[in-house]
Amino acid sequence: MSQHLHSLTLGLDQPEFWARSAADLHAMASDPSVPHAPKRVHSLNTAEKKQALRNVLRYFPADRHAVLAPELLHELDIYGHIYCYRFRPTAYEMRAYPIGEYPGTCTQAKAIMHMIMNNLDPRVAQHPHELITYGGNGSVFSHWVQYHLVMQYLSTMTDEQTLVLYSGHPMGLFPSHTDAPRVVVTNGMMIPNYSTREMYDKLYAQNVTQYGQMTAGSYCYIGPQGIVHGTTLVCLNAGRKYTGSSDLRGKLFVTAGLGGMSGAQPKAGYICKLIAVVAEVDEVALDKRHAQGWVTEKCTDLDSLVARIKRARVEAIPVSIGYHGNVVDIWERLAVESKTDPDLIPELGSDQTSLHNPFQGGYYPAGVPFAAAKAMISDNPEKFKGLVQESLRRHVVAVNELVGRGMHFFDYGNAFLLEASRAHADILKPDGTFKYPSYVQDIMGDMFSLGFGPFRWVCTSGLESDLAETDAIALEVLQSQLTEAHANANGTLGARVAGQIADNITWITECAGHKLVVGSQARILYANTEGRSRLAQAFNRAIADGRIKGPVMLSRDHHDVSGTDSLYRETSNITDGSQYTADMAVHNAIGDAFRGATSVSLHNGGGVGWGEVINGGFLLLLDGSSAAAQRARRMLFWDVNNGIARRAWSGNENAQMQIIEAEEKEPLLKLTRPNQVDAAIIDALEL
Repeated sequence: MSQHLHSLTLGLDQPEFWARSAADLHAMASDPSVPHAPKRVHSLNTAEKKQALRNVLRYFPADRHAVLAPELLHELDIYGHIYCYRFRPTAYEMRAYPIGEYPGTCTQAKAIMHMIMNNLDPRVAQHPHELITYGGNGSVFSHWVQYHLVMQYLSTMTDEQTLVLYSGHPMGLFPSHTDAPRVVVTNGMMIPNYSTREMYDKLYAQNVTQYGQMTAGSYCYIGPQGIVHGTTLVCLNAGRKYTGSSDLRGKLFVTAGLGGMSGAQPKAGYICKLIAVVAEVDEVALDKRHAQGWVTEKCTDLDSLVARIKRARVEAIPVSIGYHGNVVDIWERLAVESKTDPDLIPELGSDQTSLHNPFQGGYYPAGVPFAAAKAMISDNPEKFKGLVQESLRRHVVAVNELVGRGMHFFDYGNAFLLEASRAHADILKPDGTFKYPSYVQDIMGDMFSLGFGPFRWVCTSGLESDLAETDAIALEVLQSQLTEAHANANGTLGARVAGQIADNITWITECAGHKLVVGSQARILYANTEGRSRLAQAFNRAIADGRIKGPVMLSRDHHDVSGTDSLYRETSNITDGSQYTADMAVHNAIGDAFRGATSVSLHNGGGVGWGEVINGGFLLLLDGSSAAAQRARRMLFWDVNNGIARRAWSGNENAQMQIIEAEEKEPLLKLTRPNQVDAAIIDALEL
């Protein structure tokens, strides 16, 4: 154990916390070295504010209550939430340390501490001092007291205990067994009739629930690399579908957002050899991506941007341009000038602003300076809401004009279509459906139905050499899969699988050169069921024989084959009516838990917003043991095939072919297969 991490065992019993003055607390809450969350609007009445204070004070001995109560009330009134800034740790740098440096006797728990601290690393997290990893409100914990108690529990637990977490709150350690999860997480789970945005605002302010997004509250965020790969695949497949070519040189892609997840867009565009233009109102976020090299050029005025687009069209050289300003201004300028200059009609358009959180800083209105708009969120929330909705209407008008001239636009799963419709923008067809597809519905859904999704792993040793070894192993696995896909007796299935594997081979051979690692030594790969299982077994053998020097934590984005029920995104291509249900995601978390996952999580919200989605994820630690190999075999097969089976039952062709192959390979898998009804029989009925 590293001595400087010994404080993780102490919980709140650390003298430095109690020695901090009011001036110290103000400085901590306004530390200019990191971006801070916008001040929130909570709308609590007097009785509810008192309850919010009681909810946090109960973590402390009674003799501390009188001292802390006015301080916590000040935070609630000023910031709209109690973050407990007094308890933000400063004795150590917040980052993912090599697993051997963590205190404790349970290896799985140490690995989870590694994952938690990566989610709060200032290089990784969007608002690290407010414990928000990405998406404007994707919380790891509700406040710093919960962080300390969780780390204390993890540093003292055994392999026969499970830590239970209710929306950031550590309920405690409960007896379990070695094959049970070490941690079980729920975030934002609500009684359905109360799962509203208004209830979220109230209950988050009272510290009884939180928005865990997807990988924020389940401790498996790996920085924007996690979505770079997915966005790269979306751009490649969108290019093939909409332009008829995989060669995207000289083609224009316009979008918005350079925050936690959306920051991947310029890098993915560059990898795809596009001209990628990404607008961002927060200059700090833009400069962060520029310093990382993910944005290759920064632009601050529209005249320069238009001139640069024209030059890039001629040169056909990849470029990622970060525009400091509002994307509505770009869309409106392109809509006007493209009337006479077709070079200013983008081939592809999208949006990755945090529209799941539109009125708390997820989307900023055009025509209002960023600082003024940020202040307006708390000072005049109704005016801010009205301006946001007005901007959405303008946004859609300009997009519609460009689509009419040949641009292809898709919703990137950020609730753009949903919030635009709520703003009464011209976004609906006469039949009430959206004019534009979700990217899952139009592009990614068929990949999910084949079982391909965002599998990822973290080398907890912290060694670059371990990550390089896993990349080499992954390439070997993919090459063997590609050979098998070409030889598949089902030529249609084989060709579709081979296409996805070929994209992944390109990714795994080039990703190290793109310097995508931010924080932990992590990698993402859109692997299918067979690929995930083979990778896990190969990694585990490499750990056992010493080629990989430390344990490897497996995970995935919740945005995957089986992990998420979301009718506007992950399950938008399911059309049998069940897209409104959440059985798949709930079953997935339960099934992962009893098949050997190290941690399981189940969340309300994520991506498209609170009340709009149920999603879950897992962590699974490989340590070179036969027990780890068995857990991986059991759990990974279920974790993917659950979703393929559901998609096959709904009628998806890819999923039906894929699940038949799975049944042939696994004799214990027995599924109810759909018998499709001849449309003429239904149409002949008098209904």
